[in-house]
Amino acid sequence: MEKLQINVKKNQKIRDFLLNYGFSSAQTNKIIKNRDVKLNGVRLGEDDEVAAGQSVVVFCSELPKPKFETVYQDENVLVVNKGDNIEVQGAGGLEELTKTIAVHRLDRNTTGLVILAKTQEAEIALKNAFKNHTIQKKYVCEVYGRPNFSGEEKTAYLVKDKTRSEVKIFSNFVQGAVKISARFKTVKVGEQTSLVEVDLLTGRTHQIRAHLAYMGFPIIGDGKYGKNQINKKFKQKYQKLHCFLLKIIKINAKFEYLTQKTFIAKPEWAKKYV
Repeated sequence: MEKLQINVKKNQKIRDFLLNYGFSSAQTNKIIKNRDVKLNGVRLGEDDEVAAGQSVVVFCSELPKPKFETVYQDENVLVVNKGDNIEVQGAGGLEELTKTIAVHRLDRNTTGLVILAKTQEAEIALKNAFKNHTIQKKYVCEVYGRPNFSGEEKTAYLVKDKTRSEVKIFSNFVQGAVKISARFKTVKVGEQTSLVEVDLLTGRTHQIRAHLAYMGFPIIGDGKYGKNQINKKFKQKYQKLHCFLLKIIKINAKFEYLTQKTFIAKPEWAKKYV
């Protein structure tokens, strides 16, 4: 049994505190069930809260996995490999944990590479590079089905429904739509699922997840655009979507030393296809 002493950074419920620290949902449920969180020697239950400045002790059978790992850093930028169940921005997110500025986002449960700025100058330069499409982003995902993508560019139109926090995809332009574009390549085909690489050409909310589902190949574990029966079949709660490559093709002169730098971090679950 492991014993962790953790300083609380903000007021929150026990469940949120454990999840934000990095425990998985299964670990969190077990810790709460066994009342394995102590404050001043008193065991806490699910309805209890902890407050900023307090120090609690957590007993667990397995240490939480790190929420992110550092891939590269210097005085201007930080590149990390983000785990699932963590936001890039907001309380408990990468920005807060690393004291940096996010210049692009990944969904909470999309894993992979994120570039963060350490200075305002770096933030402006990186944001302009993303805006000008001079930073390449490649993703890998596991989808249900056997697509025959050969690296061709696929376009469609995306409409964001803010009231439902989701998007819809259309083959032709409709009112309020924005054009989306990406290149899809089938890397490996299995019995029921396939590994697909995605070279993202436009970066819209939920673009990859929604577009693949629209084409008939939902990402395994995607609770919003996938199919519940498929996710249950493969016992996946989070989408198998990972940003595995970031390449800085061009950036302003002050940060020219970053030009042509390529960062790669492939997910463990993709190795079964190798």
